[in-house]
Amino acid sequence: IPLSSGMILLTWQKIAPTALLYQISPSLNMEILIMLAILSTVLGGWGGLNQTQMRKVLAYSSIAHMGWTVIIALINPNLMILSLMIYIMTTLTLFMTLNLSSTTKIKSISNLWNKSTPMTMIIFLTLLSLGGLPPLTGFMPKWLILQELIINNNPTMAIVMALSALLSLFFYMRIIYVSSLTMFPTNNNLKHHWFFTQTKTTNMIPTLTTISSMLLPLTPILITMS
Repeated sequence: IPLSSGMILLTWQKIAPTALLYQISPSLNMEILIMLAILSTVLGGWGGLNQTQMRKVLAYSSIAHMGWTVIIALINPNLMILSLMIYIMTTLTLFMTLNLSSTTKIKSISNLWNKSTPMTMIIFLTLLSLGGLPPLTGFMPKWLILQELIINNNPTMAIVMALSALLSLFFYMRIIYVSSLTMFPTNNNLKHHWFFTQTKTTNMIPTLTTISSMLLPLTPILITMS
């Protein structure tokens, strides 16, 4: 499917089911939520390991992130909404950048060095944020969810979720490693295009990049709001 359609499927289409979960959260069963969360995070992390298409990687990433969103629905529904909002912002940033650079495969990211180094760095930064690597914004929901699980006497579940997140972080790091260290940019074209034509999309990307990577210092404020 086109990248724009994939972006809608992984962002906008999650709002309705999450809203339903929010409304029925008091009547949810914790055991079922735990089972679904573990299955989602493990399946999403395991399925993305051998993928070469960025759309498939992001699809499995979406499954893994929904596991983190679901598990906190009963304990703290507001934190579930916060987790979804951060995921949507980060995914929008990545899809807009991939769509603007016409990048659909992992191999294409290494070739992007010759077109726009800033775009390549935005992709790397957003992938690390999706993986929940501190001090990026994506670390915030995972940190808060693990903290809530421990406070509510679920340390075993917190450990399992943290370990399952390593699978997703691994294939994000693999993409960055393959693109930046093992596949060097070529010098076939001496005229390097560092910037793309300015459009509404390119104007949004810096703002979304800031939101998806630099909001961790605002964690105390967001904790108070949730």
